[in-house]
Amino acid sequence: MTGGGLERAYDVVIVGAGPAGLAAATVTAGAGLSVLVLDENPTPGGQIYRAITTTPVQDRAILGADYWCGTALVEAAGRSGAQILNGALAWSLGRDLEISVSHAGTTHMISARRVILATGALERPFPIPGWTLPGVMTVGAAQTLLKASGLVPEGRTVIAGMGPLLWLLAAQLLRGGGRIDAILDTTPRSAYLSALRHAPAFALSPLLAMGLRLMREVRAKVEVIGGVSMLAAEGDGKVRAIRFARGAGGSTRRLEVDQLLLHQGVVPNVNLAMSAGVAHRWDQLQACWCPVLDGFGRTSVPGIAIAGDGAGIGGARAAEERGRLVAIGVVRALAPSAPIIDEQIIQQALHRHERGRRFIDTLYRPPRQFRVPEGDTIVCRCEEVTARQIRETAALGCEGPNQMKAFLRCGMGPCQGRLCGLTVTELIAEARGAMPEAVGYYRLRPPVKPIPLAELARLPANENAIKAVVRG
Repeated sequence: MTGGGLERAYDVVIVGAGPAGLAAATVTAGAGLSVLVLDENPTPGGQIYRAITTTPVQDRAILGADYWCGTALVEAAGRSGAQILNGALAWSLGRDLEISVSHAGTTHMISARRVILATGALERPFPIPGWTLPGVMTVGAAQTLLKASGLVPEGRTVIAGMGPLLWLLAAQLLRGGGRIDAILDTTPRSAYLSALRHAPAFALSPLLAMGLRLMREVRAKVEVIGGVSMLAAEGDGKVRAIRFARGAGGSTRRLEVDQLLLHQGVVPNVNLAMSAGVAHRWDQLQACWCPVLDGFGRTSVPGIAIAGDGAGIGGARAAEERGRLVAIGVVRALAPSAPIIDEQIIQQALHRHERGRRFIDTLYRPPRQFRVPEGDTIVCRCEEVTARQIRETAALGCEGPNQMKAFLRCGMGPCQGRLCGLTVTELIAEARGAMPEAVGYYRLRPPVKPIPLAELARLPANENAIKAVVRG
């Protein structure tokens, strides 16, 4: 035992207790393997099913039926025999499949025969002027407040951006009695034409009816201003207004606000996988980094697999099926005689949930001006580095994000590049006239999230512990 009820080694360690992680835990533990699920949150569910066992929102209509589908997933994982450890931060993963886990103020070193990363997605950076002002937050953060604490916005509230989550949150806030003064939709009109060729597949997807229903519900109560091509938050110590324009050369309008919620999609959370040396590629359509995987989610590092939105954005139901598919591959490797679910059934369900995904990805691909900022717009929030500084440094010969660290400390703050990494890559690529894949991403080293120095100091003074801190 490592303490706190943890074993020193498990057959399978799963990082993340969202849809993919819970589904993978149910399959692998059900096959008789010893399984540990690590999750940073106080309760299982991930972002989509956040606080599902503890939410104060008891009116089921507010969060919607899709949210409550997570109850069965959490219960199945609980019955499976998997050990689920909440409040656990996996801050290091080595190629030897040893994981450093911070829990209750102590780091434990845990070994696994197989590791499944189900770390999910992050909201894409939305670097506009003023996005660091108090009162500006992401749509995902507002949804977390609703699910975990039952809080809805008061005062003048504007939502700006694009993507399915924007419409879902707007509907949930309105059902919960929240106030939304306007929605500024940044979806380019040209994107509808680009997405049109993928419309037949999307028409067969269950996402179509769901999306139309949400849009009708929100539009009946909120002014929606489409074709927004410029955004800037204004304020002195707090956001006071949002300036915006529509189309090329459109006149600028100003709305006074008390809070501004921003969103332009989600991207895979790649930091832990990259720190372990997993190979990634640049996905041009989703404009983000995705791991290189085989059909069962196996990565370039033997023994590490990735499931769910961390493997590429597909949505909650697709993530669930990807978790099961990855688990099938793990069970076949570790317990080939154990009975498992039918792979063909999982593949069919996955195909059904991913149908029409290219329509969504094409329609809601953020336009350049909202991914690659100009002038003195802050890019790296931790170190307060601007777009102008990054461009000027690239012009001096800086070839990539890792060199940019030496010049400007970009990506060296507490977020480890989660809020600036994609933007820095695209800024350097544009300045160099290169593709993002040629520019690369930050070289990530443990700890992938901050932990107290006192906790590091209490690590056993042996070679393996020291390697865990400095590997990468």
